[in-house]
Amino acid sequence: MFHRIFKNIGPATLIAAAFVGPGTVTLCTLAGANYGYSLLWAMLLSIFATIILQEMAARLGLITGQGLPEILRSTISNKFIRVTLIALVLAAIAVGNTAYEAGNLSGGVLGLNIIFGEQWYFPLLLGTIAFGLLYYGNYKVLEKVLITLVVIMGISFIATAIAIGPDMHQIFKGLFTPQINSKNILAIVGLIGTTVVPYNLFLHASLVSEKWSASSDLSAVRKDTIISVVLGGLVSMAIIIAATALQGTDVSGGAALAAALEPIYGSWATYVFSIGILAAGITSAITAPLAAAYVVKGCLGWKGTMKSGSFRAVWMFILCVGIIFSSIGLKPLEIITFAQIANGLLLPIIAVLLLWLVNQKLLGLFQNKTWQNIMAAAVIIIAVLLGAKTLLKVFDLI
Repeated sequence: MFHRIFKNIGPATLIAAAFVGPGTVTLCTLAGANYGYSLLWAMLLSIFATIILQEMAARLGLITGQGLPEILRSTISNKFIRVTLIALVLAAIAVGNTAYEAGNLSGGVLGLNIIFGEQWYFPLLLGTIAFGLLYYGNYKVLEKVLITLVVIMGISFIATAIAIGPDMHQIFKGLFTPQINSKNILAIVGLIGTTVVPYNLFLHASLVSEKWSASSDLSAVRKDTIISVVLGGLVSMAIIIAATALQGTDVSGGAALAAALEPIYGSWATYVFSIGILAAGITSAITAPLAAAYVVKGCLGWKGTMKSGSFRAVWMFILCVGIIFSSIGLKPLEIITFAQIANGLLLPIIAVLLLWLVNQKLLGLFQNKTWQNIMAAAVIIIAVLLGAKTLLKVFDLI
């Protein structure tokens, strides 16, 4: 029975693994500690938006048999627009993921530090694990490893959330009663931004085009997308719920939450939550270089598979830079700031392009229906607002 259920689950699980990273753990922790259950609706909205965008990207990958960069290169005839867009994508995804990889590894290291104590070689250890999985280049193995890590994350964070004895009435109120004000607006933007991730759209289309090849597989692709994104969203919600136990205390992130749980719920809670942080760090440390390699490959028109030299060179560079930055504690603020600006611009642009592409003749009978366009338009409005807020935040205008 379980074999039938999970037979077609795969590519989208990597998407869930990618967006539930150390950054998500930190933002969800702060949301729960500072605002209680009141921002659960923002995560519910994020899940909806992510499913809409990821389904369109996956459908494009399935029907065309190409990744998004390849589709953009072949579809946009205006050379200036095409080159400008490709340059923006390369800047936001390749450069951005290089900057964020240090944070992914550092997040996993935090989990190890809490369990075993600080050791200088932990960044190298996690980097070596990621290197081995990526270098092996077997998608099925990588898929199974990431599915396992996502399940571990889910069990760890959900178990911690259940342990605090959550108020179910307040949970439902937080899910279906939106609250927006000047104090929580940046937290809302952060929760949406950490779930609706531009590079996941590229990664998903590429992975789907490699795993499936027939239009009859669309139902499986959609089930995979919905199940995986909902699972990732539930994990994020569990972190918010767990963090509500620490309202009124000074909590700076996931590691602080793990430490703060011990005097309340015992050492087991600390270890379980720390295992979740470790899994989140490893999954993001694997998927970020992988996504960047797919994007560079597509943007530059390279041929080959995950085992090709050029493909490996991209993810190796990103992973090695991440290991170095994480090991020496360097925070490449200028690069991260640049990546935030590029991503802030990229998300609404890619959302608009996705909507345009899924209404083109290249999809034939699989073009967007009217109801799909309406939902996608709503998501695009959110993406535009998110992009504007991100830019304003970067420039300290809000």
